[in-house]
Amino acid sequence: MFPLVKKTFGILVMLFLIAPLAAILPLAFTSSALLTYPVPEWSMRWLSELVTEPVWRRSIANSLIIGGGTTLLATALGTMAALGLRRYSSIVASVLKTFFLLPMVVPAVVLGVGMQVFFVHVGIANSYLGVIVAHTVLAMPFVYVSVSGSLAGIDPRVELAAASLGAAPSMVLLTTTLPLSLSGILSGAVMAFATSLDEVILTLFIAGPHQRTLARQMFSTIRENVSPAIAAAAFVFIVGTILIASLIILVRKRTGGAMAVGLKP
Repeated sequence: MFPLVKKTFGILVMLFLIAPLAAILPLAFTSSALLTYPVPEWSMRWLSELVTEPVWRRSIANSLIIGGGTTLLATALGTMAALGLRRYSSIVASVLKTFFLLPMVVPAVVLGVGMQVFFVHVGIANSYLGVIVAHTVLAMPFVYVSVSGSLAGIDPRVELAAASLGAAPSMVLLTTTLPLSLSGILSGAVMAFATSLDEVILTLFIAGPHQRTLARQMFSTIRENVSPAIAAAAFVFIVGTILIASLIILVRKRTGGAMAVGLKP
């Protein structure tokens, strides 16, 4: 009975999490200007508005630019941090690991105020670079945790075998360590991109009028006028996330299968 209870509990939790999405997403296809049920008529009006209205179109472009830059920077820094602290267990290493995880627990308002003051002094406030750096600070811990977990699952004997065959440390890293940890790197990159897309508070503090992201535009629209365009934007968010996650899962399966074939004696 216990496995059945676990499955039932898991399904109930999943339904509890999905229920709010199931309630709001159909309103992305309503013809009405209000978020109300029943839907009077099905229409692509609000999805079309995301493409035709300059403010929505610009916010989507900004989200892709900032999200892409954040993903690249956070993935590179988080992976290097995980590799650098991988084999160290001293007090200093523990402090550094905690330092990398601090952005996950520090309130976003505190980070936003501090970054705003600092970015003004260094001259990157109200710029794309400033927003990318701010989002990277918030996204890098997720990459670090994901890559660290992936690295912990690598058998050290595989790397030792590569080194014993004459491979230089850089070659061991490129041909053995990074391919074996690719699933964690890809997962971290997806989480970094999702974190950037979803971030509002830091964007409110750091971004200027020309760096308005999709999440910030949704927040502003809610404050000014609750429109079904918000549901349409949420639909784009969710569909994009599902597509990216599906692509990552496919890549991970193919990579895992190739690595398994390559490691067979």
